[in-house]
Amino acid sequence: VVSSIGMNLKVKVHACIGGSKTSEDIQKLKEGQHIVVGTPGRVFMLMDQKHLNTNSIKVFVLDEADEMLSLGFRSQIQNIYSHLSKDCQILLLSATMPQDILEFTTKIMNDPVRILVNQEELTLDGIHQFYIDLKEEDNKYYTLIDLYKNISLSQVIVFVNTVRKVNTLQQALTDDNFTVSAIHGEMDQTARDEIMRQFRSGNSRILLATDVLARGIDVQQVSLVINYDMPNSRETYIHRIGRGGRFGRKGTAINFVTDNDKSLIQDFISYYKTSIPQMPENIMNLL
Repeated sequence: VVSSIGMNLKVKVHACIGGSKTSEDIQKLKEGQHIVVGTPGRVFMLMDQKHLNTNSIKVFVLDEADEMLSLGFRSQIQNIYSHLSKDCQILLLSATMPQDILEFTTKIMNDPVRILVNQEELTLDGIHQFYIDLKEEDNKYYTLIDLYKNISLSQVIVFVNTVRKVNTLQQALTDDNFTVSAIHGEMDQTARDEIMRQFRSGNSRILLATDVLARGIDVQQVSLVINYDMPNSRETYIHRIGRGGRFGRKGTAINFVTDNDKSLIQDFISYYKTSIPQMPENIMNLL
């Protein structure tokens, strides 16, 4: 996204991401960049090896802060902070701000200004949410097949909770002659980029994903998100369903709910003060 904006503004942007060649990062940084976007590990390595000149950094932005810290990047982020000049402005952004994240800001920010958005206004606006009562896990697969056959949509993201289930579900759908893509956290960055390129080009209508895709990935054609497995946290639920209804379009989220999931969905309804009714028969009229 930043690179696309940069091309029109004649701003030089480079992405430093784990899984890509370090030598390319070093060369691009030697050429000079206005904006560097990257993962904490790669960015810190380039700082520590003096390839990224920290004296010239005016603004440091930590996006998806809650996810970065929950994934174990806290020490790397603190190391990055230690390399920054005292005059560097720090911005910490996230769709959710748990208390431990707010406490962390006191360690890397001086007298910060906090701008908080009401939870129910966060990303739920414009997204129709429904659930299907499936009772048991075994009912999920054929329900997904029925939806795929009966709902006419351009592309769909289906979220599951484990890499193993992604692989199993992809194989089952492929065996049933469906064209499916899959992406998960055990793939390297090059493989992920290629999967997303193919999905954006329309080579497949279904993208199976773990929560590696729940944040920060935008596909304009996606208007439906299916939670094949219910997420285990409120924050992940928000980020998953936020993949639909972007670019000013309405979106729909359908949750597969077994008896074991009912307390989860009730918690989401209560916490976000939202409505998640059972999916109606005339679902096509709402998409």
